[in-house]
Amino acid sequence: MKKIVTLLALIPINVFAEGVNGANTAWILTSTALVLFMTLPGLALFYGGLVRAKNILSVLMQCFSIAGIVSILWLVAGYSIAFSEGGAYFGDLSKFMFSGVVEDSLIGDIPESLFALFQMTFAIITPALIVGGFAERMKFSAVLLFSAIWLLVVYAPITHWVWGGGWLGKMGLLDFAGGTVVHITAGVGALVAAMVLGVRRGFPQKPMPPHNMTMTITGAGMLWVGWFGFNGGSALAANGDAAMAILVTHISAAAGAMTWMFYEWIKFGKPTALGTVTGMVAGLGTITPASGFVGPAGALVMGIAAGIICFNAVIIIKQKFRIDDSLDVFPVHGVGGILGTMLAGVFASSGLGLFSGQGLAQGVSITSQIGVQAIGVITTVIYTAVASYIILKVVGLITDLRLSEEQEQQGLDIVSHEEKGYDL
Repeated sequence: MKKIVTLLALIPINVFAEGVNGANTAWILTSTALVLFMTLPGLALFYGGLVRAKNILSVLMQCFSIAGIVSILWLVAGYSIAFSEGGAYFGDLSKFMFSGVVEDSLIGDIPESLFALFQMTFAIITPALIVGGFAERMKFSAVLLFSAIWLLVVYAPITHWVWGGGWLGKMGLLDFAGGTVVHITAGVGALVAAMVLGVRRGFPQKPMPPHNMTMTITGAGMLWVGWFGFNGGSALAANGDAAMAILVTHISAAAGAMTWMFYEWIKFGKPTALGTVTGMVAGLGTITPASGFVGPAGALVMGIAAGIICFNAVIIIKQKFRIDDSLDVFPVHGVGGILGTMLAGVFASSGLGLFSGQGLAQGVSITSQIGVQAIGVITTVIYTAVASYIILKVVGLITDLRLSEEQEQQGLDIVSHEEKGYDL
């Protein structure tokens, strides 16, 4: 998405461009479908298989419902907050209810309606990722209320900071497809939610293994494929930038998966399917902010780093700090997003020989770019953590955040939806 800030700065959204580029439009149409496919059914199945059988429908329902409520809120105000003209921190409401988004309005050389829809799919998957932090214990009403407020208070403003002409974009932050906007915000939001709600009853003494690894691996495969639209589509064109973004995305995913697998094999004696697919997601999350800036060799290093660092982050979060981030959202997405955002400032440089990327801006050194990246990471973490905590507390005043002990033992499927995932 490196073109977004430039486009919004140079071309007012209500100004018509000369015409639609059919190839670019076709590619972004395809990418939009791929990104939605990441949430429904990809993330839903990935998360669904990781929880216990009594909670499978609750996770699927949460992902499905978040997709619906976020879509409506993006129409009403989310898109306008993120991408309309405004200040350095917050867009105005000139695009309320997609005002001015008509068949002929363009962003660059693609329809603005398509651009808004493509961005909507990013807005959908980000709060859906947070589900993994509070899985198996948060009330359905609280999930919906938290996700709705979080979208407008956290996701949309930070999107404006980075991609909508806000202060981080103008500072020169490198975030091609969502290291700060998606992965850090989701990871930090999930960590805060896990801490506020507390651990699942029985954690960590009671084993809580995934109930269906076949489902999880199926969902993971969908995420891998869908990520091509996530990163490749962020070029907003069918060109070499998109092709390179997909190439480095694939390399980092493969490197993350294999690194995690062999690391686990050496450390514990056996490689697991769960570890391998988790490493893949770590590699994908890490390459996301850098995917439009780095080369293949740099992506390989980033994927390896993701496998090692995120692996250890999972152990530290759960075993040392005893935080029940149920499905490892922060150590995989949060840590991966931080790692990728920082390494983008290194491997984007054109002066690294085989490991060179597409080059930093004129007059910008690796050191100064890393400084900008660090500012982006730190401010995103702090704002997301504080805002997420406040939102959870406000939601807690409106409805109970968590199920009772008896309800949690019975399972969210029956308690929340009066249905079962399986007839056993």
